[in-house]
Amino acid sequence: MVELYDSHEQGEIVKKWLQQNGSAIIIGLVIAFGGLFGFNQWKLWQVSGKQQAYAEFQTMNEFLATGQLDAAVANFQNLQDKHAKSPYASLAALQMGRARIEAKQPDLAIKYYQSVVEKGHPSAIQVIARERLARVLLDQKQPEEALKIIQGEPEINGFEARYAETRGDILTALGQNEQAIEAYQEALSVMEEGTGDRAALLLKLEALGIVQEDEESTS
Repeated sequence: MVELYDSHEQGEIVKKWLQQNGSAIIIGLVIAFGGLFGFNQWKLWQVSGKQQAYAEFQTMNEFLATGQLDAAVANFQNLQDKHAKSPYASLAALQMGRARIEAKQPDLAIKYYQSVVEKGHPSAIQVIARERLARVLLDQKQPEEALKIIQGEPEINGFEARYAETRGDILTALGQNEQAIEAYQEALSVMEEGTGDRAALLLKLEALGIVQEDEESTS
């Protein structure tokens, strides 16, 4: 089954990315818009746009929480039409992908994830979408395509363990057990304390004939 980030985890990832990159983005926007509108007008425009995008995003999530998928789609489309470059539009696409999976519509989920991989903002969201897309493709018996996707992301800082485990799952499905073992061991070695499911990784290794002691649990 596809392993999904919840909305809180998504928010924390994006928040971390913005803390690292936000100043440069703001400076660039001030320079770009300053000559046209002036700083005060630009700031008002920015706040208004963010509020509108956030409102659409929240409404969409409320519809999803109550099972109103068609209504959620309408709000999602508003986000795409009016705030396509907002992080909320990319987060909304991730949420819609998840909803489509829960509704047993993987083909539609793939389209949402592909859109974020191609043009999601900020870049951390693209990393999430790429891993999710690979897992959906794997579930749809397309391991070769899944492997291409998971190997196509050059910047996965903070996602190394998750990517390595997904790669291991794909390689196992392809019957490439030695490479899968290496991927699972890599995932264990880079997994931060208190994150991920180390027990599941050890079971996957055991299924491939490798009994490995968990160094974290014995330290």
